[in-house]
Amino acid sequence: MNLYRRFRDAAVCVVLLALPFFFLRANLREPAKANVVDRAVLQVSAPIQYVATQLAIGVSGWWQEYVYLIEVKRDNDRLREENARLRESAFKLRAEAAENRRLRKLLHLRDALKGTLLSAQVIGKEVSPYFRVNRLRLDRGERDRIKPGMPVLTADGLVGQVRRAWGRYADVLLVADKTSAIDVVVQRTGARGMLKGTGSQEHYACRLEHLSREDDVEVGDLIVTSGLGQRFPESILVGQIHEIKRKEFGLYQEATVTPAVNFSRLEEVLVLTAGSRGQSVLEDGEPEK
Repeated sequence: MNLYRRFRDAAVCVVLLALPFFFLRANLREPAKANVVDRAVLQVSAPIQYVATQLAIGVSGWWQEYVYLIEVKRDNDRLREENARLRESAFKLRAEAAENRRLRKLLHLRDALKGTLLSAQVIGKEVSPYFRVNRLRLDRGERDRIKPGMPVLTADGLVGQVRRAWGRYADVLLVADKTSAIDVVVQRTGARGMLKGTGSQEHYACRLEHLSREDDVEVGDLIVTSGLGQRFPESILVGQIHEIKRKEFGLYQEATVTPAVNFSRLEEVLVLTAGSRGQSVLEDGEPEK
């Protein structure tokens, strides 16, 4: 048995060593010179070579696809990070550009209005359940010589007036507040009236009262301050007529006015602390759409 096993193992080793030689010899020999043994080896090895080739192609393709997907994932991650950085940079640039435009408008207003103007930042907003701003708080106050009644302006028009001031802070009474009343004129015709805030919790609106029934007013007319009483400068834009109500009887007509300033977007304002209150400014101003 031991001799048989040794002979068997030796024979298997010889066959395994000889097979690659015969396979290689048969594949390298020219077809015209192939003998019977070579043709037999080729016929036996053909299916094996086919299976091995297909297996190698499959493994190679799978590996290349795997490596390709890894590279694609890396590229996607890099592009997403770069895209996020670019979006953040674009957002900052847009914010800076918007701030520069607001500041340029305020500087133009400072130059146009001959008086002492103090810039202030809006640091607080009292908001209604409908996200309507009812009151503003500024970072300037009594220490900065801010007093109640001082006009608060932006380049878009009149915001309102200081309601109270203490320490380093002040609250602003908006033109749309129900306790606000301003003597105004229709810019196109000079018709006078009293502009009162409606105090609506849903939208910003004012009511133009005491307009004579014969006064020429139209939807779209601009409303500006009259300058009477020296409380507000003359011709400060306040708003635009949105609707006119004419009753069948009576001496007066009434109009609904949309404020020129969007109070929800305010970030910087100017407070008129001293100077001429009769200077005409913003005569060609347009209300904010």
